Amino acid sequence: MPDLIQIVDAAVADAYERGGKHLVCKPGCSQCCIGVFPIAQEDAARLRAGLASLELTDPQRAARLHSRVAESLARLDPWFPGDRATGILGEDYEAAILFEEFANDEPCPVLDLDHGTCDLYESRPILCRTFGPPMRTEEGNLATCELCYIHATTDEIVACELEPTLPTLEEASNQAFNAAHGLHGETLIAYALRT
Repeated sequence: MPDLIQIVDAAVADAYERGGKHLVCKPGCSQCCIGVFPIAQEDAARLRAGLASLELTDPQRAARLHSRVAESLARLDPWFPGDRATGILGEDYEAAILFEEFANDEPCPVLDLDHGTCDLYESRPILCRTFGPPMRTEEGNLATCELCYIHATTDEIVACELEPTLPTLEEASNQAFNAAHGLHGETLIAYALRT
């Protein structure tokens, strides 16, 4: 059976094919790389494996990434709404409220700001993989990137919707991963990659 990444990548490729001219995502477009967002422990492990591989194949680029992670952590730590020691985000109401206004202007430390590209693209989190095509929110609304589908009709947007079962598959995969590794909670990319 294909793993979650294969399923997600196939669904995204299909959505991109249906989206055609309405999807403007390309290297250099990095608006979605600004502002922190929670990632699952499975995403964090995939990012760490990608960084370990980058350290072997391109040590200079990996060193620049490590530097950006350290700089990001210096900015995030004072207001991190969770446990700074573990990097796990708080799950209570107060932490959720604090997170709403937390680091919305913080660039992803994996983003190469000079080129607008992701240094760990092959290892990127599920949210990064699925951003762009129309996708249902928890409330059931169809959301898109604000740069894409600008001139699309509602019917065109609906016709390009990303596979709606992906969130359920992702949740099941994350739960199995956490159970197998004794993990819980969510973190941020900077905390996942700190050394």
